Amino acid sequence: MYLEIVTPEAILFSSEVDSIFVPGVNGEFQMLNNHAPIVSNLKEGTVKIHIHSQSSIELDDLHGKLVPHEDDDKVLTLAINSGTLELNDNKAIILAD
Repeated sequence: MYLEIVTPEAILFSSEVDSIFVPGVNGEFQMLNNHAPIVSNLKEGTVKIHIHSQSSIELDDLHGKLVPHEDDDKVLTLAINSGTLELNDNKAIILAD
């Protein structure tokens, strides 16, 4: 599945991922490959991105808000205040604040 995370400042993340875990307004949920189409508002919390390997991901100044999880280097985390998620045809876009 392809994930793009966009903020008003920049595109923070754009890559293939294994799964995404988000803080939805009605509770946290996870999306895997071939998930049904969904649109959801997000609340304050942590987005967890499960990647296959970190070798293709560059965590530079632009991506400074993405932090590798302390227990698993294949999980990146991003703290958000709110946002909107759309997933359709294995492409997810998160508009985050």
